[in-house]
Amino acid sequence: MKKILLLLLALNVTFAFAQDAHPSDKHDHLISGSQKKEDHPTTKKEDHVTTKKDDHVTTKKDEHITIKKEQYLTSKRGDRILPQAHDIGIGINANPFLDYLGNFFGKTANNVAPTWDFANTNLSISIKRFKDSSFAYRGALNIGYSNFTDRKMVSNRSDANPLTFPTVNREEENSFTTTSTSFAISFGVEKRKGKTRLQGIYGFELGLSANSGGTSYLYGNALSPNAINTKSVDVTQEDSFVGKSNVFTNNYGKLARITESKDPTRIGFGLRTFFGAEYFIAPKLSIGGEFGWGLGFTINTQSSTTSESIGSQGLSGPSIGTQTIEGTVTNSLILGTSNNNTIYGPSGAIRLQFYF
Repeated sequence: MKKILLLLLALNVTFAFAQDAHPSDKHDHLISGSQKKEDHPTTKKEDHVTTKKDDHVTTKKDEHITIKKEQYLTSKRGDRILPQAHDIGIGINANPFLDYLGNFFGKTANNVAPTWDFANTNLSISIKRFKDSSFAYRGALNIGYSNFTDRKMVSNRSDANPLTFPTVNREEENSFTTTSTSFAISFGVEKRKGKTRLQGIYGFELGLSANSGGTSYLYGNALSPNAINTKSVDVTQEDSFVGKSNVFTNNYGKLARITESKDPTRIGFGLRTFFGAEYFIAPKLSIGGEFGWGLGFTINTQSSTTSESIGSQGLSGPSIGTQTIEGTVTNSLILGTSNNNTIYGPSGAIRLQFYF
């Protein structure tokens, strides 16, 4: 009996040790598993986020800032300095402003205020339209027409009746009208180089121009070589206008008066390349200039002058005759700097450029 009790006690102690040993192994596995779980997901998560944030997000942000600096140079107030896509630019001659500024500091007497003047010698309005910050279309246009009439009163030279008091001699009206038309157009492309306030410009353009004019005269005293019941009416210096030379001695030694004079019609065509620079002194405001080189062709049609006078034709006696004298056709071909041909836009002058 005593042996049986000792055997049961030994079995009980053995079972107790076995139970204590099993939970200890289970606890060690959980800790190890927990450590593996923490080590693997934590390390993987930190590596991915850090790499993505550092390589992708941060780099993308840096690239965006760099592009912005290249495209949008700004002032301290945040205003864009350089022209951008869809901006329009117009230019004027800067010389009046520079002269005024120089005379102002030089204390020149009677310093005249600057005027808003054309940027080119053919008085065309020049406009640019930007496709993007480095490419622009440019054009210039001028359409002009003028009409000037001057009149003066002259004595009636056909009245044969003597004047009796208090009758006043009748007067007739002489007049002349001068007209002129002009047309100029050019179109080209402009490219820009530079990321700072200083911009280089270059490109090419085509130009076409035409102008014409003339003067017509009306005289109140019609010429009359064989007057009936009136006096004969001949050309006299009374028919002349100041500064017009419309009364002259013709090749027959007779006084003649011009009835119409036509100026030659001038037509010009050109192709040129240009280059220059602009410096932006303020947002969307620059000062600069350009030179051009290219080919220009102009042709001048015949001019003509028609006059009237009284002369003799053999035994038939005096009669009214008209003469028309025509000029010659001239043309010119120019290859060189575009200062020699005003078909184009602004060239060889300092100008102010406004963009908006």
